[in-house]
Amino acid sequence: MAVEIERKFLVPEGADVPAGREFDVRQGYLVIGPEGAEARVRDQAGACSLTVKRGAGLVRGEWETPISAEQFEALWPATEHARVAKTRRVVLLGRYEAVVDTFHGPLAGLRTVEVEFADPAEAAAFVPPPWFGPEATDRADLKNQQLATATAPPGP
Repeated sequence: MAVEIERKFLVPEGADVPAGREFDVRQGYLVIGPEGAEARVRDQAGACSLTVKRGAGLVRGEWETPISAEQFEALWPATEHARVAKTRRVVLLGRYEAVVDTFHGPLAGLRTVEVEFADPAEAAAFVPPPWFGPEATDRADLKNQQLATATAPPGP
């Protein structure tokens, strides 16, 4: 099983996020199941993928495979009621990459940042920089699969 070990934080309004590579992301959910299970398609600046995840919290099962733009477009209509649109910025933090998502549409105003790790001990030792806000790793309402059906950003 492939494993994703990731911590997620809110980015406060007005935070000075460092420069980084930016691109647009369209992400839609084909299946949103109990206990964090999901199947989604993503178009990230023209690189398309199909991803299946299981579990919740810091450590989750994750399987991702590239798909063609044609396959993405064929599956996209099936995600009509469960989508997110965002601009993604990748910021280098020493040996880590911080992935900052600025959401659009009904989620406008919401910004999150995620950092992936090799193991849980490394994740626990990570000290977030001052521009990170409160940790949201265990907040179900801030999972992208939940945001995809939200009509407004979740509260603090």
